[in-house]
Amino acid sequence: HQVLDFMRRQPACRVFMEACGGSHYWARQLQALGHTVALISPQFVTPFRKGHKTDANDALAIVEAGCRPDMRFVPLKSVEQQDIQSLHRIRERYIHQRTQLINQVHGLLQEYGVISGRGQKALKQRVWLALEDADNELSMLMRDLIAEQMAELDRLNERIQSLDKRVEQMSRAVMPCRQLLAIEGVGPVVATQLYSALGNGNAFKKGRQASAYLGLTPTQHSSGGIAKIKGIGRTGQISLKAALIRGAHSAINTVGDKQDAKSRWLRALVARVGKNKAAVALANKTVRTAWAVLHSGQSYCREFNDGSALMVS
Repeated sequence: HQVLDFMRRQPACRVFMEACGGSHYWARQLQALGHTVALISPQFVTPFRKGHKTDANDALAIVEAGCRPDMRFVPLKSVEQQDIQSLHRIRERYIHQRTQLINQVHGLLQEYGVISGRGQKALKQRVWLALEDADNELSMLMRDLIAEQMAELDRLNERIQSLDKRVEQMSRAVMPCRQLLAIEGVGPVVATQLYSALGNGNAFKKGRQASAYLGLTPTQHSSGGIAKIKGIGRTGQISLKAALIRGAHSAINTVGDKQDAKSRWLRALVARVGKNKAAVALANKTVRTAWAVLHSGQSYCREFNDGSALMVS
């Protein structure tokens, strides 16, 4: 830890770092020594690098980028936030592996004339019927291989269910996550991911910045005085955006005939632009509300007597 020994001897200063692997750890270590640390996304550093890519040129580019008054920095994550992020990344890997396995079994069986419906449940039913059918073209080798893949599918399901329980426990144990659960369309998965991404919200001046950071604001292409507003881009955390939009769809499906201000706004929005665009708009609003909860430390209240949403302690 020669770096820490060197920084320990330096007076308190501002340190710019590229947001790369291990940067959050080093930022926490430097903050503990009294320094102020700002993390910069690599995509914002590259335009300032002059000449070939060397350590010296990279360092100069990081300083140049960090001194820009309009530079957007990466929020520093605590150990707790990184624990939650790691939990979700492992869970997402298992889910991707499960999807790959299901698609592979679908394709393999199709080559032998065994066709199954979409989804895990339909596949399982069709596989066991095919394994018991002695008249199809499945050889003994393929029957053994398919049976092994189904056993692996069961193991992946068990791992995912175990992680789901941990996410549920985390959402109840961590106070900010528990406060976020009160927001419509926010469950344990969304609450923990939001807290992991936004932290206490102090890195953003307002909710719109938090929503833009997660990639839920419309993209804009303007030229010659003509402004074109398009849909949301592919920036931000794809898995979190997908979870927010799924939660928004759930909220839309359960809005019913509720008469509070938010429900009336949501029904009118669905009637005007349809469910899909309304779900994205609601996800955007959810992030802004979540930022207000995290930034203020207060709980969420759906509506007060005059119909306005409030944050109450």
